[in-house]
Parts: sequence; C-alpha cells; structure tokens
Amino acid sequence: MRKALVLLLSMAVVLGTAAVAMAGDTPAGFWYGTDSQHITVSGSAPYNEPVIGGKYGGYIGMAGNWARWLGCSTGNFLAWDATNAAQATTNYTTYHLGVGTGVYWYMGGPGVDPGYNGTASEAYAWGQRQAVRALSDANSDHVNWRVMWADIELPGIAPAPDNGWDSVYTSPCSGVVKQSFVATAIDRADYNGFYDYVTSHSSYKVGVYSSAATWDRIFTTGSISLIPHSYEWTYEPETASLSDPPSGWCLKGTSTCATFFGGQSSSSSYALAWQWSGGGGVRNAYGDFDQIDAARFG
Repeated sequence: MRKALVLLLSMAVVLGTAAVAMAGDTPAGFWYGTDSQHITVSGSAPYNEPVIGGKYGGYIGMAGNWARWLGCSTGNFLAWDATNAAQATTNYTTYHLGVGTGVYWYMGGPGVDPGYNGTASEAYAWGQRQAVRALSDANSDHVNWRVMWADIELPGIAPAPDNGWDSVYTSPCSGVVKQSFVATAIDRADYNGFYDYVTSHSSYKVGVYSSAATWDRIFTTGSISLIPHSYEWTYEPETASLSDPPSGWCLKGTSTCATFFGGQSSSSSYALAWQWSGGGGVRNAYGDFDQIDAARFG
C-alpha cells in the first residue's frame, strides 16, 4: 500500500510537471509561435507549439523578398510554409488561440535600389515601391495578424551581404560594391517610405524585425534611429537551447531577456515579439521559435 501510494504521488509529480511544461507562455496574452521555414506541428487541432508545448500561438512567414522580386539568382529565397500558416490560422479562427498568421517583407536598403541616386527622395520612393509589392504579396497569404513586418537585417549572404543598408552596389544583383557608405538619413528615408505607404494604403500596422546591434549599426543611436510608433520583433538575445522557453520577456529561470531597439524596451507598448531561438545564426535542431504578446497589439 505504501509503495502504491508512493507510486501514485510520483506519477502526480510527473504529470504536474508535464502540465506546467505544456501550459505555454505567461502571463496572459503571451503566446509561443514559429516563423519562416517549416516546423512539424503534430497532432490535431487545436494545435500545440512543437517541442516546448503550450498552444500554437502564431506563424510569421515571408511574404516577399527584394532579391526575389528583382530577379536575382542568389538570395532569392522565400521562407514561407503554407502548412504552419494554416495551422496557426485554424487555432486563431476556430479556437480563438493566438494571433494566427502574420507576414514580413525582406527589405532592401537604398544600396540595392535600381534607381539609387543618393537622394532621400529616391530612397523614400524605393521604400514605397517595396511596400506596394509587400502588400501585393501578402494578399495571397490569408493574414490574420495585421502587422506588416519590415525585415531589416545584415544577412551576410549574396548578392548583397548588407542588403544595401551599408553599401551601394553597381546593380541590385551584381554583388559588386561601388560605394561603401550609405548615409543614415538615406537609410531612414527608405524605411519611412515603406512605413508611410503601408499605413496610408492598407489596414496593416507596421513593425520592424531586427536586433539592437543591427539597428544601431544601420541607424546609429541618435534621434534618427528612434521608431516610437513602429511595432518591434527582436532577435536578441537568442539561444540554441529549448529547455527554458520564455515567460514574459525572459527565458525561464534565467536573467536572459529580450532586447529591443530604436528607443524601445520590453515595457514599450509597441514591443510585440521575440525570436528567442533558431534565427539570427543561433540554430537549434528544429527551426525558429518566437514569443508573441498579443495583448499589446491594437
């Protein structure tokens, strides 16, 4: 009898631990999700977040890519998975879980603008042209989470390792640098054109996917870098370990917390998401894992 009681208590502890592990992100309003390339989300609806548990709270995929749009032979990937998008949408529309499907545009800086002439007006127009294409590409993606994310990063891959934010190329797809400098004001004009067009021609809000280090390198840390009215999705810091998924904006049991940029912090009302594992060069065995605060978006 004593052995049976001990066994039952042990089972209760194990089950209780499993229940905690499957509870998902906290506090209320936070969800676990994934982005970009396919991750196997097993089982039936309502779907659970793969590997770490909790309900599957959202999928964010690439609507389009400047290099793909301009016909480059390199860097023309499309990180979109229709299966994960459908699963996230089902959880959102049928079970009222998470945010559903969102999209991002892999953005080109002024240096890969086919019409680059060094002026802010041309950079602004280039940002607008990208916004037109991004909205067009998103129309076929059945988007639930109405944030158009501008993916601003320095990917380190051809044809433009800096995506044209730091250098100007002889042509968008050439990979040949003709000027190793882009003024911060010109970079910002590009983003402003994108932001203004999306907000004035659609129901989308605008957000930025970047990191503090990348943002500071492109836009420095002065007033021109501030984006107080743009939503943010950060990828700093990241971990290869999935054993301590986030609670709030910090990995459970650690002092490792999301770092935002452009004058914002985790307490800002525009801080929406954190890619805490799998992207930005910090890989795990499965893919990209995100944390989303649905309560802040409005």
